[in-house]
Amino acid sequence: MSRIPFIEARFFSANEDRIELETRFMRRLRKLRSRRIPPDLLTPPDEVDAPGEISDADPMGLIRFSDDDEARIRRRVKRILECRKAASGLEHLKSDDRVRLEVLKDGARLIRIHSEHHADEIAAALHGETPWMAQATEVVWHAMRRSAREGWPGLRLPPLLLDGPPGIGKSYWARRLGVLLSTTTTVIEATSENASFGIVGSQRGWGGSHPGRLMETVLQSGIANPVMVIDEIEKAGSPESMKGQTFGLAEALLPLLEPMTAKRWSCPYYQVKFDMSWVIWILTSNDYRRLPEPLLNRCPPIRLRHLTVAELTGFVRREGKKRALSETSIETICEVLAHPSLRRHRPSLRVAARMLQRAADLEQVPTLH
Repeated sequence: MSRIPFIEARFFSANEDRIELETRFMRRLRKLRSRRIPPDLLTPPDEVDAPGEISDADPMGLIRFSDDDEARIRRRVKRILECRKAASGLEHLKSDDRVRLEVLKDGARLIRIHSEHHADEIAAALHGETPWMAQATEVVWHAMRRSAREGWPGLRLPPLLLDGPPGIGKSYWARRLGVLLSTTTTVIEATSENASFGIVGSQRGWGGSHPGRLMETVLQSGIANPVMVIDEIEKAGSPESMKGQTFGLAEALLPLLEPMTAKRWSCPYYQVKFDMSWVIWILTSNDYRRLPEPLLNRCPPIRLRHLTVAELTGFVRREGKKRALSETSIETICEVLAHPSLRRHRPSLRVAARMLQRAADLEQVPTLH
């Protein structure tokens, strides 16, 4: 993994506090004044105090500090600490928030694609598990190969909008992509989030303000390109404030989906700029026509279809083997899903997953003697 600067802030050593700075100035002043004294009156170098302490190389008391000297040093140290605080860009934050952001002082890690062959392997594995998602997999495959070919420090994917009927495995595909990339994945249900606040955070000063799921994901993982999945984005609400301002999720995402603006994205909670241009966004919807045009311009929908019976039973056989289910259980599920009576209802991947879990539970039930 490589590292990139991630936060527009400066972190100064917490160990160098006021007392240590005053000590350094005193040592410096003593050294400057000692040059005016004959060398034979000063203590030899091998008797000088250990580093970090004020030198006692003046046993005859020829060098002294006046009250004015000490006051000047204290004023100088105070100015330095104030300048450091202002230069940090974090002076408006509470100490707990500043400490939390310190995990980013050395930057954030980037998941990268090492070679085009590496990209081929990931794409092949993803397609082998979800062949009906071939259109989405192809977009990711080309982006991964381009990332390796051009020598980027990390993997950058265009934002994806997976549009299709419910239950075809759009979120499942996104999770598997995160696993194959060895990056962290956060799945957000747009229907359960309070519009944009749950993802990008709420502004400081509001009751119950918080950083948002995006910042939490980066802070906890230390990875600058996690997979952020927003499920059923077209169903997200747009609450309105007392002043008539709307806070829609789609509008809040617009600056994050554009690399130029995402590179210096300002977090509403921390009020500090972060480089979010590497985040991998995967949005899912059942009807893209309900989404605003600016969002669709940034991530054109990838139209997906229902699974065929062959694709569904193929998924059941692969997953059944992974779960160590018996052949009898696997084939029984396949027969049920392929039954002509279910053709009108189009069994979904979600239904198949529940049947696999039920079969696994039944096989683990202890027998009674």
